[in-house]
Amino acid sequence: MSVTRRTLLTTAAGAAVAASAGTSAVASATTFDQASTTRTLRQAADYAVAKLGAVAPGVTAFPVGTKFEKWTYSNNGDWVGGFWPGQLWLAWLHSGDDRFKTLALASAEKLAPRQNDTGTHDLGFLFYPSWVTAWRLTGDDKWRAGAVQAASSLIKRYNPAGKFIRAWGALTDPKDAGRVIMDTMMNLDLLSFATQQTGDRQYLDIAVAHARTAQRNFVRPDGSTPHVFDFDPVTGAPIGPNTVQGYSPTSCWSRGQAWGVYGFTTIHRRTGDPEFLATARKLADYALSRLTSDHVPVWDYLAPQAPNDVKDASAGVIMACGLLDLAELTHRTQYRDSALRILTAISQTCLTTKSTRAEASVARCTRNRPAEDGVEVSLPYADYYLLEGILRVLDRRKVDRAVDLSSV
Repeated sequence: MSVTRRTLLTTAAGAAVAASAGTSAVASATTFDQASTTRTLRQAADYAVAKLGAVAPGVTAFPVGTKFEKWTYSNNGDWVGGFWPGQLWLAWLHSGDDRFKTLALASAEKLAPRQNDTGTHDLGFLFYPSWVTAWRLTGDDKWRAGAVQAASSLIKRYNPAGKFIRAWGALTDPKDAGRVIMDTMMNLDLLSFATQQTGDRQYLDIAVAHARTAQRNFVRPDGSTPHVFDFDPVTGAPIGPNTVQGYSPTSCWSRGQAWGVYGFTTIHRRTGDPEFLATARKLADYALSRLTSDHVPVWDYLAPQAPNDVKDASAGVIMACGLLDLAELTHRTQYRDSALRILTAISQTCLTTKSTRAEASVARCTRNRPAEDGVEVSLPYADYYLLEGILRVLDRRKVDRAVDLSSV
């Protein structure tokens, strides 16, 4: 019988889990040395910034993922374009090196045509870490105005019958007209920003309506979620769960769960609605219950081979950022402790430090396993959220300058 790379990856993941000390319940009871943790995270941030310093001057488009450890690119940014200038902004805040600021501004500028793009729900991913952050760090009003225009494009995707923001497809295309995905929770903060800047409640009202629709339809009694939920686009009536990047409509894609933890926490910060905070906690508690003691999420918590399957470190760093938020808002130290364990584990086991050819910082990410697209690769959002999470720990004020961690 031939042994494929997939078999080796799966076997290795299973061996790591089997060799570890048990489940997350056991791991949550362990203690860790604060000084050692801080040192590990600082070294990881320094490594990520050094990697950016070496690679970024030669980057003229937007990294979307790696192939054989080298970035592949999109000229218009696809849905991930905001994460490259976002990383550069965080690198500037961490290092003080003005080269990163110059590169961040040049990269963000390339996204300018997308502010009028009504064909995607991902305008928050595109414009918050790039243009909103640029405005917060420079005060140049063109960045603020562009981000507000992007929010105006995004709300055109709102379906008032179903009270949701459509995920995919042109507004004139009936295909996927009723399709909603968990990822959209992360695009809502752009709408909150637009209301804050313009005084027009329409943006935030749409964000809240969408969040309540997601809360009502995505969240299962145990706190797990599907990737997709479909609605009748005419009546707005719910049809049922589905998936594209998860294993099945009844499984729990770990990155979608992480988007939910972070997204529901953020909409709570912008509104003060306690139900959104309760939902974020429910999603976080479920995800933490599914972590094994290596603290790196499997790509889908309910896939048949989970937890002995390929990993998605991007889900881990995204969730860690949400958990740090949750810890502040709930005053529950277990969320911060869990975030530190995830960030430490990824810093120790998922960075590209042993490769001389790698152009990214974080390895062991999985983009879309059902499509066999990007399994155990590097992804730009993993690099971005690793830096965001670590800087939240090392110096929260720096992250607050970039992404606004204030609450109502």
